[in-house]
Amino acid sequence: MSNLKKILFITGTRADYGKLKSLMRLVDNNDNFECYIFVTGMHLIEKYGDTYLEVLNDQYKNVYVAYGLPVDSRMDINCANTIQHLSGYVSHIKPDLIVVHGDRTDALCGALVGALNNIFVAHIEGGEISGTIDESIRHAVSKLSHFHFVANEESKVRLMQMGEDEKTINIIGSPDIDIMLSNNLKSLGEVKRHYNIPFDKYAIFMYHSVTTDIESLDQRINTVIDALISSKHNYVVIYPNTDMGSEIILSAYKKLRNNPHFVIYPSLRFEYFLTLLYNSEFIIGNSSAGIREACIYGIPAIDIGDRQRGRYDMNIIKNIQHVDEDIAKLLNAIDKSEKYKISSSYYGFGDSAQKFIEIISKPDFWNLDVQKKFIDRS
Repeated sequence: MSNLKKILFITGTRADYGKLKSLMRLVDNNDNFECYIFVTGMHLIEKYGDTYLEVLNDQYKNVYVAYGLPVDSRMDINCANTIQHLSGYVSHIKPDLIVVHGDRTDALCGALVGALNNIFVAHIEGGEISGTIDESIRHAVSKLSHFHFVANEESKVRLMQMGEDEKTINIIGSPDIDIMLSNNLKSLGEVKRHYNIPFDKYAIFMYHSVTTDIESLDQRINTVIDALISSKHNYVVIYPNTDMGSEIILSAYKKLRNNPHFVIYPSLRFEYFLTLLYNSEFIIGNSSAGIREACIYGIPAIDIGDRQRGRYDMNIIKNIQHVDEDIAKLLNAIDKSEKYKISSSYYGFGDSAQKFIEIISKPDFWNLDVQKKFIDRS
């Protein structure tokens, strides 16, 4: 029987895979660990690009794709189905640590299965403000987790306010920055040829539903699209997440068909997306990419609406303009975007994976009591 520690990563979306990939690679190549990857959620949906293939193409030693897992439009049903499927897999491989990321239901499922089976859970990028139901999910995952690997001091303080033990909180930065600052990204020419992008200059548009305000989504997304059309810029458009309301957004995108200023993709490989972002004029929408990845590269970001409100301080991260879904305000922000080319290292320096592996390699790391205790703060 092997004495190697088994580390199980849960990935359900193109976004969390980009966040976890650098950690997965280092664990998979480390002689002291066995790396396992459970692929679920949005990865399995053909309409969104069958992104499980991206995980398989990266050739890890142990990848389990939950092919038979039904994916429903309701988040609660998806969560129930994922827990049932994941529970069986966990029972089979018996991991020592389950690693989850962020604020998606896939992370909540992984944390629940781990906590209820007395398996250590590590949460990547807890302690942050997400907006919508995502923020509640993120904090719930943190309370179910035994270890926390956060992006910065601000996130650490929030977790301590939530009663988490300071000794279990480690600041490592955002792991995707490891990939962002690597020398392994494709050239812009390669990426444009791969996706048949015709533009010399372009912006990126990503817009997700605010699940706690579905009633006004149709009006809001159509207002944004009308503004983008009026702007006469070129746009690379990427599908939203599969959250409640995503079909409303996709229906609104029908306006963009046959418009030469827009190309639309269900998904992009993470490294290819980074190349496109690095060379873009600006990014617009309500994706966290406009806050996290864009600020590292110093790409102007136009954050729309409430989804990311409160997640950033514009006195610290200065590449962002915030606007509501209003055509005049959106066009004004687009016109001013050139002034917001300001980079920041607030979320890390590109050494997250190395910090992560050093921490879990220490024998004391594994001596934590699996029974958590709330730490009161005076």
